Amino acid sequence: MHADQVDVSADVVAALVAAQFPRWRAHPVRPVVSHGTVNALFRVGEEIVLRFPLQPSLDPELRDALVREQEIARRIAAHVPVAVPEPIALGEPGEGYPGPWTAYRWITGDSADGLDVGASAEFARDLAGFVRSLHRMATDGRTWGGQGRGGPLHTRDEYVRAALAGSSHLTDTVRLARIWERCLDTPPHAAADVWIHADLMPGNLLVRDGRLAAVIDLGAVNVGDPAVDLMPGWNLMTSGARDTYRRALGVDDATWERGRGWAIVQAIGALPYYVDTNPVMADTARRTLDAVLADG
Repeated sequence: MHADQVDVSADVVAALVAAQFPRWRAHPVRPVVSHGTVNALFRVGEEIVLRFPLQPSLDPELRDALVREQEIARRIAAHVPVAVPEPIALGEPGEGYPGPWTAYRWITGDSADGLDVGASAEFARDLAGFVRSLHRMATDGRTWGGQGRGGPLHTRDEYVRAALAGSSHLTDTVRLARIWERCLDTPPHAAADVWIHADLMPGNLLVRDGRLAAVIDLGAVNVGDPAVDLMPGWNLMTSGARDTYRRALGVDDATWERGRGWAIVQAIGALPYYVDTNPVMADTARRTLDAVLADG
C-alpha cells in the first residue's frame, strides 16, 4: 500500500518475540488478517496481539508516538463504556524489522467493516455513548496542536481540492466540490476542544452480538473539534442510523456540517490512494462519498 512499506513475516516476528519476550516464546505466532493501513498484526497465543508499523523507522518520533498511544490507551480505558486496547509491552528494533513495535491484550470481536451493523440504531447509540464519554474527558486546557485531524476545516482545503482533481473518474467530484464548499462556509468550532478519537473507521470498531464491543487503534487520538468523530455517520451508517447517531450526540447544525466535511477529507484522500491496493478501504471511501452525496 505504501512505497516505503516493510512486509514482516511470522518467522521474523517469532524470532523478535523469542529474543525480547522469552516468556512468550512457547506461544504460536500467526498473522491476523487486517485491512488496516498503518500496522501489520500478529497474534501470540490467544491473549496477545502485536502491532508492527508498516512504515517502520528508527526515528525517535515513531517511538514517541507508540509510547504516547499506549499512554492514551491507559487514560481512556477508565472513562469509556467499551473496551479499548490494553498495552502490555513495547518491542524494540531487531533483525528483520527496523523499528519499534507494540504488544496489546487481544480483544475478541469482529470488525464492523465486515458486518451488517450500519443500519442498527442500537449500534449507533453504542458508538455515540463511547464518543460522548471520550469528549467529556478533561483536557486540562489542551487545544489542537496543529497536527492530525481536529483543526479548522480550511486547513485541509488544498488537500481536498487536489484529491478531487485527481478523482473525477472515481466519483462525482463536481457535486462533492459544492458540498465541500458548503462545509467550509459553516461556522468554525468555537467551543473548547475535546478529546477525539479522530479515526472512527469501521475497521476500528469491534462488534460482538451486534453491539459495539471495543474501539481500537488509538494512534490518531487528539484534542480538537468534536465534529471529527461524526465521520461514522457517513462511513458506516445508513440514513436512519445516521439520524440516531446525531440525535444521541445532540450536535447542532454547524457541528454536523463540519462532520460531513471531515468525512469528505478522509474519504476523498483514501479513494484514489487505495483504489488499487486496498479494496476494503477504497470501498469504505466510496460508501462514505456516496452517503455524503445522497445526504447533501
